[in-house]
Amino acid sequence: MKKPFLLILIALLAVGGWYVNEKFELSGLDQIELHPREQPPAAADDNTPRPAADFRPSVNPNDTIRIASFNIQVFGTTKANKAHVMEYLARIIREFDVVAIQEIRSKDQDIVPRLVELTNTTDRHYDYVIGPRLGRTSSKEQYAFIFDASALEVDRNQIYTIDDRDDLMHREPLVAWFRVRGPSPEEAFTFTLVNIHTDPDETDQELDALDDVFRVVRDDGRGEDDVIILGDLNVDEHHLGELGQVPNITWAISGKPTNTRKNHAYDNLVFDRLSLAEFTGRSDVYDFMRLFNLTQEAALEISDHLPVWAEFSIYEGGQPGRIAARPDDSPVR
Repeated sequence: MKKPFLLILIALLAVGGWYVNEKFELSGLDQIELHPREQPPAAADDNTPRPAADFRPSVNPNDTIRIASFNIQVFGTTKANKAHVMEYLARIIREFDVVAIQEIRSKDQDIVPRLVELTNTTDRHYDYVIGPRLGRTSSKEQYAFIFDASALEVDRNQIYTIDDRDDLMHREPLVAWFRVRGPSPEEAFTFTLVNIHTDPDETDQELDALDDVFRVVRDDGRGEDDVIILGDLNVDEHHLGELGQVPNITWAISGKPTNTRKNHAYDNLVFDRLSLAEFTGRSDVYDFMRLFNLTQEAALEISDHLPVWAEFSIYEGGQPGRIAARPDDSPVR
């Protein structure tokens, strides 16, 4: 009876050794470590959604929110009619508490509602606000904010487009004011988002105007000093023009490409590092091509930009009990 048992044990050990060798690489002589082997890329014509890797920072999700920006590259009817692309977009949106969207091109006003509806199919409750169609040519765009309504509330009476009387910007930024749900209104983090997509042919001029936009929004009478300019700036962090010269200005993304081809940095979140004590220091580029295991061709169907994000405390001042001066207590809807 012992011999058959011994043969079975040897066979099991052989299979186990084959599995480890097939799936993992061994490294280190003093300390052996297992590293998953790289998987072959998906076929170019395989657009079946795959599970995304969960790379959320290891912090209490109830104490932080993630603010993101995403240029969805010519987001219109053609893209919205691709079910697999819309599914990927919905999955990306669910990774964040609020996403500033750029490059909504369609005249059809159901594009964003369709995306929000799809985002909510997993029992989430996202909502949105959207600005007017903007641009000097026939190719106009809209900005939008898509946000988790269970985590954030927006004051719809305080949404506005910057009044650019000197026509310095091709598409004037969309401004919205948010408050975190959960903490008491006195302790909840409030902030203003300024959504922008600069024109690549006028980037220098527009960046030299965005420092004035930053100051105007900060001093617009609400008493809100937590202002974040985010979007597709069409430059990296070293070429922000006069915006980059605002005292104490900083940016969330540094030294990383933000486009799908991984050769340029265009997108960022820019804010005053002293007033935004709520910033946890965590930020990154959401590389959906890697996380969804897509080929570059399949990823470009979604967008030629990758989302960028930064993490913030839900408490004003960065921690509970540190109550800062508040704007008015007008209701937020």
